[in-house]
Amino acid sequence: MNFIRFSDRKFVQPLRRFPARVRRRLSSYRFYVYLAVLGPGIIAANAGNDASGIATYSSVGAAYGYTLLWAFIPMTLSLIVVQVMCVRMGVVTGKGLADLIREQFGVRWTALVMLALLIANTGVIISEFVGIAQASELFGISRYLTIPVTSAAIWWLVVKGSQKRVERVFLTMSLVFFGYIISAFLAKPDWSQVAVETVKPSFSFDSGYLFMMTALIGTTITPFMQIYVQSAVVEKGMDKEDYSLVRADAVVGTIFACLISAFIVICTAATLNVQGVTELDSAATAAEALAPVAGVYAKYLFAVGLFGAAMLAMGVLPLATAYSMSEALGFEKGLSHSFREAPIFIGIFTALILIGAVVALIPGLPQIKLLLFTQCINGLLLPVVLIAIVSLANNREIMGEYQNSRWFNALAWLIAIIVSCLSLLLLGTTIIDFF
Repeated sequence: MNFIRFSDRKFVQPLRRFPARVRRRLSSYRFYVYLAVLGPGIIAANAGNDASGIATYSSVGAAYGYTLLWAFIPMTLSLIVVQVMCVRMGVVTGKGLADLIREQFGVRWTALVMLALLIANTGVIISEFVGIAQASELFGISRYLTIPVTSAAIWWLVVKGSQKRVERVFLTMSLVFFGYIISAFLAKPDWSQVAVETVKPSFSFDSGYLFMMTALIGTTITPFMQIYVQSAVVEKGMDKEDYSLVRADAVVGTIFACLISAFIVICTAATLNVQGVTELDSAATAAEALAPVAGVYAKYLFAVGLFGAAMLAMGVLPLATAYSMSEALGFEKGLSHSFREAPIFIGIFTALILIGAVVALIPGLPQIKLLLFTQCINGLLLPVVLIAIVSLANNREIMGEYQNSRWFNALAWLIAIIVSCLSLLLLGTTIIDFF
């Protein structure tokens, strides 16, 4: 950490003062400094592209073609704003989000938020195991083999590995998302139409269109991402001097994750939508439907992406939940701790892995109903978490000079209000569909 802080101070002076050869060396040096802090922002953003997220993006492309691509621009901006506030709170306060919520809003509100988060995340964790099962079955491998093996591998990685090793493995898992870019090119979309729809907003008051648009936002900005990124920054030991690099990590991670999401929409729009396949019940169904149009390679690339995405989320989601519950209860937490040092943290993580694996092995599991239920919980939770984040980031008592600026604060509140309204709209339509 001293290396990172020293290097960050070292580069405050403009590089143009140095000779060209020295500037090149210093630029390369700073690039390696960035690589040293790389991780939390990229992992958190990519974990949002989980099995249920891929199913949502696939459904958007199949049902509405390219017409919702424009939404990724404001969604990317919104997620950047939220993620930057969380990493800033992490480096300034040295505390996780649940810690700050407990200190500023009291134990009762914290308990209510953590209970909702636990229920919602448990449901989503189960869906990640189901996603792994579906992806493996696309390759002809039984879920009764893949689920026990992958759950044991993730548990061993997190419980027995160091923080640095866990982060490296999670970053490596993120590379599978490039499969969706290749799949999109194999689908041969109309790139001129893609470009037009990306910059040309289109609106419809059709209930299905509103539902899909709201689901897009709800899938892209989820509470567990904010909890994980702040806790990961804190555990990594980042402080105020590292803020610019940590912020860059959050911005780069968000842009990359949202680009991958857009490529999933492009891929399914170019194949399924043009063939009249407008309804999907899972990401695995989307992968199967790609084969007759874009070829078997596109199907397998899509399946590999689904498997890797579910594996990444299967590790991040239980970790985010364990972080938040341990912080809220005031117990030790962190990947650097053993079971003896942090029994509650390791215990919560282990229990969530076991529950997810066991439930996902149940034959005939109603996955869609499960996802609808967890969407309801997240729909209620997201406005509360967003409002808490903006309030905390604007609190001079805990943030000092790092509190939100006037314009940043106005933008943050606007995003929180819009996303909260859309989240409640999604909640209402989900309840109606459920009954």
